Amino acid sequence: MRAHFGRYVLCCLAAAALAATASAQTRYTTIVIDPGHGGFDRGGIPSQRVPEKIMTLDVSLRLKPLLEKAGYKVVMTRNTDVFVPLGTRVAMANSYPNSIFVCIHFNSATRSGANGIETYFYSTESAPLAASIHSAVVGAAPSENRGVRRRGYFVLRKTIVPAVLVECGFLTNPTEAQYVQSSDYRQKLAQEIARGILNRPALATRTAYTNRSSRVDVGLQPFLDQRFVRESGTKHRRHKTSTKKKSSSTEKKKVSSEEQ
Repeated sequence: MRAHFGRYVLCCLAAAALAATASAQTRYTTIVIDPGHGGFDRGGIPSQRVPEKIMTLDVSLRLKPLLEKAGYKVVMTRNTDVFVPLGTRVAMANSYPNSIFVCIHFNSATRSGANGIETYFYSTESAPLAASIHSAVVGAAPSENRGVRRRGYFVLRKTIVPAVLVECGFLTNPTEAQYVQSSDYRQKLAQEIARGILNRPALATRTAYTNRSSRVDVGLQPFLDQRFVRESGTKHRRHKTSTKKKSSSTEKKKVSSEEQ
């Protein structure tokens, strides 16, 4: 009798776990896609030939129908070459409490040899989504795997929904820039990002999603907000550079209004 009761309890616990997983997956019915940069904010660095703002928009517009076909409601922070302030992008994501926020970017560096794919998250709850998307993209792209990293970018730390930022390669790397200029390759990137979203593990649910992690303090990232410079006419002072040798994670030199 006691053994039967024990099996009954285990079955109930398993059913509850499956129900919780299903609930966590079905809770997110909207995907907010954020194509990086736009308008006067070209993205990348001054010497960069391939404009990041055009590539991010193209991949995002290819991603949209893939997610809609899978049954999601899709919201674009921009669908033309316009500048959208950071606060507006975040507000759009936060206005859909059942959403996932996915920022599409490309990387750049003064060293042309810098290459690879990397994906960023801020809150612990967003980590499974970042890992799933990253795994899908690097599994199909002929580029180096630069890993999944936690960073305090504005669009990640100010959102109250699961949020990730995908860097789909270096436009300052001759080989990766050549890949990205192919429409077939951009379509492949969109397909893999969609696959990562669809195949994500169950995301944690909270009564109040705070988008904060008490485990790691990543601080603010020293990226320049071009909008601030234009509107105020003041110069931006970067954070002091560490005396330690820079790792590959600090190799990116682009000035980005998306990541302030």
